[in-house]
This record gives sequence, structure tokens and C-alpha cells, in this order.
Amino acid sequence: MSQPKIKRRVGIYEIGRTIGEGSFAKVKFARNSKTGEAVAIKIIDKEKVLRHKMSEQIKREVATMKLIKHPNVVRLYEVMGSRTKIYIVLEFVTGGELFDKIVNHGRMGENEARRYFQQLINVVDYCHSRGVFHRDLKPENLLLDCNGDLKVSDFGLSALSQQVRDDGLLHTTCGTPNYVAPEVLTDRGYDGANADIWSCGVILFVLVAGYLPFDDPNLMELYKKVSTRRFDIIFPILLIYLFLLRDFRLFLDPQISSASFTCPPWLSFSARKLITRILDPNPTTRITMAEILEDEWFKKDYKPAVFEESGETNLDDVEAVFKDSEEHHVKEKKEEQPTSMNAFELISMSKGLNLENLFDIEQGFKRETRFTSTSSADVIINKIEEAAKPLGFDVQKKNFKMRLANSKAGRKGNLNVATEVFQVAPSLHMVEVRKAKGDTLEFHKFYKKLSTSLEDVVWKTDDDMPKKEAKEAKEAKEAKAAK
Repeated sequence: MSQPKIKRRVGIYEIGRTIGEGSFAKVKFARNSKTGEAVAIKIIDKEKVLRHKMSEQIKREVATMKLIKHPNVVRLYEVMGSRTKIYIVLEFVTGGELFDKIVNHGRMGENEARRYFQQLINVVDYCHSRGVFHRDLKPENLLLDCNGDLKVSDFGLSALSQQVRDDGLLHTTCGTPNYVAPEVLTDRGYDGANADIWSCGVILFVLVAGYLPFDDPNLMELYKKVSTRRFDIIFPILLIYLFLLRDFRLFLDPQISSASFTCPPWLSFSARKLITRILDPNPTTRITMAEILEDEWFKKDYKPAVFEESGETNLDDVEAVFKDSEEHHVKEKKEEQPTSMNAFELISMSKGLNLENLFDIEQGFKRETRFTSTSSADVIINKIEEAAKPLGFDVQKKNFKMRLANSKAGRKGNLNVATEVFQVAPSLHMVEVRKAKGDTLEFHKFYKKLSTSLEDVVWKTDDDMPKKEAKEAKEAKEAKAAK
């Protein structure tokens, strides 16, 4: 049986289940209470962000997503802050990761792979035109919507053109080992656009081959150490290696530094040619974005995204989330809610899948019984308490559960009754009343007295009535109709 839940609201959003989790954030399903629209809310612990000096990275991620408004990019609706949390409200994408599609179904045909690659290139080209470099492109960061269209996500490692140094290059080593361009790890600077193009090439290879072009466990282990946030331990070690080896490129897997890979035999010549030109280890001779857009294989059935450009991007709310002033904080509210019950759980409580057993008022000498009510959970709880106390029961309440204990001992000791309220639908609750201790016959007598006191909250239909009562009601209706 699922536990009672707390209904949580942040601003106009009702927070639901967790759909993703990381070291610094959780992603939860939520719903806009005004429009009913489903969204995903990334909830970040502000204390952890400040402790690890990541505030600039968070600001950059939000600023980037506000700047990039493209139909194939996960949309950012708004960003809010409280005293302890940062809330990034995002489009809820329902189709899962492109990575899962590859894992579950294997390699794609060229036509299907081409469609995803075209959407990816269209997005990356748009980002580059806005001075944004993603730097962590991989199938896990490519989502699919309900129509099967690509949605690029996770701009946490993205760079803006303002971060380019005087030499015109980026210098931060980042990305995922199997998808990162070789020049990124040389510590000599790299062009963000060229590095993204390499990652796109690896993704295309994975789509059509079903496996990675470069996959060396030693490289994975090395990069895990290099990319760890414990630089106080790792950096001195790297300095020693750099001093001894003089050239950081010696850390690179020779497969990647020399672009040593083999295309699978089922690929067409034009697909092989494009992949080979993208996975060129020399960034100065690697194919450019403009050349990809004119490539023979790429252009087949190509339909660029059509959308309207938005106006200027306001970043005031990005700065506001890190301010301590209460005027900038979003309202957080928690409300106790009865346990939600889905259809499977509801049916599983009924014998032989016959739902009449759930809602029959006269259920015989059973150890438990149930009734439904359209009253609110609070009203139901209060009514049960009011009815039980005159019958000699002490009442304990917690989270829409009640424990009723009779102070007078019966045939088998004191009768204890447990009740719980479940939410079946927004306006319909099911109440379970069961014997926790004592005599079953005494429990049945107690329930008959209780149900009499709860007539105004118990929901009944003709089907729920005892047969005799239902028959009399039916005869009365027929007699009235005859007149």
C-alpha cells in the first residue's frame, strides 16, 4: 500500500513524482495549476551550488536556454528561487532519450538516422549562430517528444562566445570521453563549433552502427579522474604528468587522436564519406557546418525547422534567484493529501475483479469494509472522529490515517479499528475501515453504528443498496411513473 503523500506547490506549479536525479538536482514532474500543462521542474539545492561555487555555471545554463529558443531544444519557461532552492521550469518531453531507442532497438536505418541527424545539425547550427557551444552533445542529452522529434537538453556545460579568450579559443576541458573532440584534451585551446561538430559525427556513427567508433576503458577511467571536481587532489598529479610527458596529447587514446575507426560494411558510400570528414582529428581540416548543410547525404529530404524569432532575452530573473531578499522568493506551500490510488490498486482490492465488493455497504462479518465518499478527506476524518467518540473510542490521527481504540474490553479484549482515506479521483475518496484487534462480530456491530452516523458523507447509488432496499426504491419509482 502506498504511503500518504504531501501535496507540494511552488508558485503556480503542483509538484509530482521524481523523474530524474543527479548530484546537485532533482527533476520532478509538475503541472501548471492554471493551464493544466505538464512541465518538468529542475530543483537545485542552493546551498550545494554556493558551496561548490557553481552559481556562474547555473546562471550560464539558464541564460543559454533563454537565448536558444528553437523547436528542437527543450524549452525553458521560467526560473524561480526560494531561500534554499532554485527552480528551473522546463518543457516536459515524453518520448524518452534517443540513447534508450538505440539500446532497445539497435542501429537505425540511414533514413531514420538522417532525420535525427538533420534535426541535430539544425539545432547546433542555430546555437552557433547565437554564440552558444553545447560541449556535451551525446545521445543521452537528446530527448524525443511525443511526435518522435528531437529535443536537445542539458546546456550545463555550454559556453557562450564571451568566454572565448583573446586567442579566439575556449580552454575549459569538459564533455563526455567517447564524444569529446581530441583537441579539447590537448590543453592548447579549441574552437567550440569544431568540437560540437565532432560530437555530432560520433552521434551519427552510433545511430547507423549501433556502437561507438572509439571505446577504450582506459580513456574512460582517465577522463573520470580529470573531470572530477576534486581538483585539489587531481591537479598536482596532472602537473607531474605534464612535466614528465611534456605533451598532454600523450594521454589521449591513439584511436581518437588518429581517428582510427572503421565504418560498418552496411553503410552507403556517401554516409561513410560524411562521417569520415566529420571525424577528422585535425580541427583545421574537419568539415564545417556550412559544408555539412551542403553535403549530398545530409541534404536528402532535408526540411529545416520553421519558427519565429523571439525578441530580446530578459535575464533579470536569473540574477534574482540568487538574491536573499524575500521579494524575489517564490512561494512554497505544502498540503497533506490522502494517498492516491490508481485503477490497478483499486481493482486488486476487489474479489474476482468485481468492483461491487468494494462499495457494498452490507459486506457480512468481515475484518474490513470500505465505502466511498465525495466529501473532502478532512470532512471524512472529522465525521469519523465525531461518530467514534460517543461509542467509547479514543481517536488518534496522522496523515489521513486513524486509530480507534475502545476503552471497554470485549469478548476478545479491546476492539481497535484502523481507518485510512484514499484518493481515487480528485472528487472521490475511498475509506477503508478494518479491525486491527478484537472480535470480528463486535467490529461488525461497531461499523453498522458508524455507518449510520456517516450517512451524509457516504456516497450511495441503487447498486450499493441492500437488495431489499433497492427493490423498494425501484418499485416506488415505477409507481410514481405510472401515476
